[in-house]
Amino acid sequence: MSREEQFIQPNAENYYEVTKADLPLSCPMPAMSAWNSHPRVYLPIEETGTAMCPYCSATYHLQKD
Repeated sequence: MSREEQFIQPNAENYYEVTKADLPLSCPMPAMSAWNSHPRVYLPIEETGTAMCPYCSATYHLQKD
């Protein structure tokens, strides 16, 4: 597997399902390559269960246990 295949393409989708293991939530997420993305921003998702990135408008939904 090449180094590029190890990362999730940032800003490729508009909706992401995340789990508590992904907290604290940031966009781009740590598994996304950051070299071709916007600056990392941390998103408050714990209270409402959803968050939208102010840069790319990706919506994140926190899965219930």
